[in-house]
Amino acid sequence: MTTLLERAPVPVAGKTPRRSVTALFTISVLVAGYTGFRLPGEWAATLQAVSLTDGFHRRFLVGTLLKPFGHGYVVFAVASFAVLGAVLAVATLAFFRSRTESRRLLIVAWLLLPTGGYLFHEVGYLDQVLYLLLSGALWAVHRNRPVLASAVMALSVTVHEIALLTVVPIFGFALLRKVPFRRACALLTPSAVLGLGILALPPAAPGTIDGLRRSLSTTDFAYRADALDLFGRTQSESWRLYSITGVLLYLLPIAAVVIGGFLYLHRPTLAAVVPAAAIGAPVLLAFGGWDDARWGFLLVTDFVVVLWLWLGHRELKLSQFGVLTALLLVLTHVPMPYFDGYAPRGLTLVTPVEDAR
Repeated sequence: MTTLLERAPVPVAGKTPRRSVTALFTISVLVAGYTGFRLPGEWAATLQAVSLTDGFHRRFLVGTLLKPFGHGYVVFAVASFAVLGAVLAVATLAFFRSRTESRRLLIVAWLLLPTGGYLFHEVGYLDQVLYLLLSGALWAVHRNRPVLASAVMALSVTVHEIALLTVVPIFGFALLRKVPFRRACALLTPSAVLGLGILALPPAAPGTIDGLRRSLSTTDFAYRADALDLFGRTQSESWRLYSITGVLLYLLPIAAVVIGGFLYLHRPTLAAVVPAAAIGAPVLLAFGGWDDARWGFLLVTDFVVVLWLWLGHRELKLSQFGVLTALLLVLTHVPMPYFDGYAPRGLTLVTPVEDAR
């Protein structure tokens, strides 16, 4: 055995998705877009203005690339929708290139769950860039270019430090299915070392935050001062602003459902440790901030990505499909409240009388 995890079954001839499944995918995209579509918020636009050249040491890659275009809202909006469009393009390619109905229906389910609407609502957030980079790294691994994949994942921690608990663990799982253990560790090292180095540095150089505030004061949108305050607080100061226990109590039931469901499909073995850890890693985001619904979105998304990778060319058995369906039905009841006073749009033309009273 040359790798720690079992390899996927031998590829089978590709199958064109049935028209009914294709129609279902189209409907799921439209429903998700209708449910959560919004313009990028001021918080997201503010964080997209953060750049390394201005003295910020975290979350700087996107802002550094956009800085030559100025700090206008249109710049940030265009970039946000470009990233969202790219994420949807990746999901579409994954759907049509999947060789099993199980993989295709999993993508449809993710779009129909609260996560689908949340994806559109989260437009402009750096999380979407992380998963776009992950898709590029997974493509590079698939094309036997692991060094390129490692470099792409190293970039992810410069987009947002939560990459260490979201996309990097999934990348590690993918590597362990492709290369020997020592090689996988070597390829993960750049991401881990750079990410930990970024966390060890102060978030911003002295005077950096005030300088960006002055620059944004003349822009055409109301920048969020509290977003920039993130770079001026220590982690212990942030912990005093919210309840870690409260966030954990929100995330742990979701983690129990998705990890338990995966272990049922996989069967609890030593090989299940790595993918289960990759699924559950976003729970630790409770110690990083108070965005509990956002962490829940990332937790379910990691579950879907890991399960999609694990399925490979497998087709779920009827009993497994039934369990997965029940699991996904449970996840439809997970509340994922939106930011900035927004709420998911209901699939009705009028407000129910009971809610209007």
